[in-house]
Amino acid sequence: MRATPDLSAAQWRKSSYSGGQDGDECLEVADGIAEFIPVRDSKTSFAPALAFTPDAWGAFITAVKNGAAPIV
Repeated sequence: MRATPDLSAAQWRKSSYSGGQDGDECLEVADGIAEFIPVRDSKTSFAPALAFTPDAWGAFITAVKNGAAPIV
């Protein structure tokens, strides 16, 4: 089991692709953490963040850009 990382001091930024009124549909990413890429929903910032390896995050971003991201 992995320890839950402390993200209390993380600097979150909203995705430039997020839409909606007043940030209703915003994905936030925290930069500057080398081991993983934390991602969260801005509407539930109190909920746990998802953590991706840099390789997995890069593959996801590439898939989105190519229109091949899976629909969940």
